[in-house]
Amino acid sequence: MKIHEVLESVKSGKISTKDAKKLLTLYSIEEVENFAKIDVNRSKRRGVPEVIFAETKELDDIKKIIKKTLEKTNSVLVSRIKKDDYKKILLFVKKLKVQIKTGKNSSTILIFKKPIKFHGGTVGILTAGTSDIGVAEESRLMCEAMNCKCITSYDVGVAGIQRIFPILKKMVEDDVDCIVVAAGMEGALATLVSTLVDIPIIGIPTSVGYGYGEKGIAALASMLQSCSLGLSVVNIDNGIAAGGIAANIANRVNKKIIS
Repeated sequence: MKIHEVLESVKSGKISTKDAKKLLTLYSIEEVENFAKIDVNRSKRRGVPEVIFAETKELDDIKKIIKKTLEKTNSVLVSRIKKDDYKKILLFVKKLKVQIKTGKNSSTILIFKKPIKFHGGTVGILTAGTSDIGVAEESRLMCEAMNCKCITSYDVGVAGIQRIFPILKKMVEDDVDCIVVAAGMEGALATLVSTLVDIPIIGIPTSVGYGYGEKGIAALASMLQSCSLGLSVVNIDNGIAAGGIAANIANRVNKKIIS
C-alpha cells in the first residue's frame, strides 16, 4: 500500500492505527550520501536491529553509517570489523558519547545510546571448543541487542562429553526459550544437545577443522544431516543470523506468556 492508501484506510476504519503504524515503517529509509540506505525502523517492524557488515566496507563509510543510524535508532551492531579498523572504530564511537559492548575473541561490537533492557526472552549459547567463542559472541551481542538475556557456556564439546550436562541442566531449570550451539570439526554438539532437550536448537557450523572437513564444511554437512528433530542450521560462522533467529523465538515466547 502507498502512504495515502494507508491513511485513507485508517480514516475509513478498514485498518487499525496499530496496523497503519507498522505499514508506514516500511517507508522509513535513511540514505547515507550515495552508497547506503539504512532501514531505521527495522527494529520496530521486525524486532531486529540494524547490522553493519563491516568486513568489505571502507572505514569512513562505516563511520558515516554508524552516525546516521544512531541519529534515528537506539542501537546498531557492527559485525566483522577488519583488524586494522577495530581500534579506530572504537575510538570513533567513544567520541559519540554512546555505550559499547564487545565480544570475546570477536570483531563485532554493539553500540547503543540508552541502556538496553532485558525484557525479552532468554537464550542459551554453547560452544564445542574455545575456537568457536568468537562466533558465539556474535550471537550473544545480537540477542542482547534484541533485549534477550543470555546464559553462556563455552568449551563443552563432545571431546569431553561430561562437560555438557551441568550447563544443560541449568538452562532447562532457567527455562531458556532457545539454545544456540556453535561447533566446528564434525559439529556433533548441536545434534547431541538437540537429543537431550525439548527446546529449539540453532546450530552454527564454524570454520574450524582439518583437511577434508576444513573451513566448516564437515560441521555444516553433519548438522544438515542430523537425525535429531528440532535442530535448525544457519550458514558457516553466521553468529549474527543465529542470534537473530534465537532472539525472535525467545521474544515471541515471552510475548505470548505476558499477554
